[in-house]
Amino acid sequence: MAGRKATAADLGAYICFEDEAGQGLRPPKGRTWAPRGARPVVTVRGKGSGQVNIAGVVCYRPGHRPHLMYKLLIYHGRKDEPKSFTWSDYRDLIVTVHQQLGTPLVWCWDNLSVHLAAELARFAEANADWLRIYRLPAYAPELNPAEGIWSPIAAPWPTSWSPT
Repeated sequence: MAGRKATAADLGAYICFEDEAGQGLRPPKGRTWAPRGARPVVTVRGKGSGQVNIAGVVCYRPGHRPHLMYKLLIYHGRKDEPKSFTWSDYRDLIVTVHQQLGTPLVWCWDNLSVHLAAELARFAEANADWLRIYRLPAYAPELNPAEGIWSPIAAPWPTSWSPT
């Protein structure tokens, strides 16, 4: 790191990479065909509204196993219900990860607008003894290992899958 800054190893800290993803609860649109002049009918089950958001954190420390922690937010479309994570949700996630790991954290995330909230900056300043926050460059998902955790989650279940 730059001059006079402690590295994560010097702090005994975990390096944590955070990322978020969302999935709508509306059923997928279907496609079909019909003879010319006839209206095609596509049956879709369920009304489906709302969204599931997830904020995931992967934490690394040399000589220790990696950790994956996450927080879910389910939006049902109700009045006065938050549609996405707020700055206080991210603050609570940071505090939970710190309590679970019991070590200082070097927190790395993208430039999502809520990550830039003044309240989060004040929180980081107030907890500088155990928390360092770094922003990753814009449009650089290859630098964030948390970006890769969403593809297995979003993949559809095989049709032959059954719980054992």
